[in-house]
Amino acid sequence: MNPILVLYYSRYGSTKKLAEAIVQGIESADMPVLVRTVPSLTQDAEPVDQSGMPPEVSIRDFERCSGLALGSPTRFGNMAAPLKHFLDSTSQSWLKGAMINKPCCVFTSTNSMHGGQESTLLSMMLPLLHHGMVYCGVPYSEPALHETRTGGSPYGVSHVAFDNNSELSEHERTLSYAQGKRLAELAKKLY
Repeated sequence: MNPILVLYYSRYGSTKKLAEAIVQGIESADMPVLVRTVPSLTQDAEPVDQSGMPPEVSIRDFERCSGLALGSPTRFGNMAAPLKHFLDSTSQSWLKGAMINKPCCVFTSTNSMHGGQESTLLSMMLPLLHHGMVYCGVPYSEPALHETRTGGSPYGVSHVAFDNNSELSEHERTLSYAQGKRLAELAKKLY
């Protein structure tokens, strides 16, 4: 079986931490995982530590995956431009129907509680639905979804990085792991 692609953009490490917890959930279901990122679009004046970042994604990685977990920090209630730029480059994949019936999920991080997490998750879902993918959220059967006071929603996992704190709360970690595991289990059922 082809791996599940965990594709994300992260500037300060919060989205990367969510991706790592999702990967653990996928691996717990005995599914192979391919972790990739997208290139930045600009040279920022403020240097960002990019050590430990995965290789950049290719269209081949995208088309060959058995499922997709897509992550981005929130930028004005939307996904970051580098991730949107990559998705905009997938028209040929869409024309071929390469992603139809593959399971997917989304995840995000913000710097504040009301920074637009849910609108970001929804904006990331739209291109995946246009690709014909099967969306996999977080069900309320996950107890942490009822208890969290930080990140998490039925739309997908999230992290609130108060004061640029990239460390996940226990609920955020638990929900990320659960979302990854659910994505892997759904991929096994669909393929």
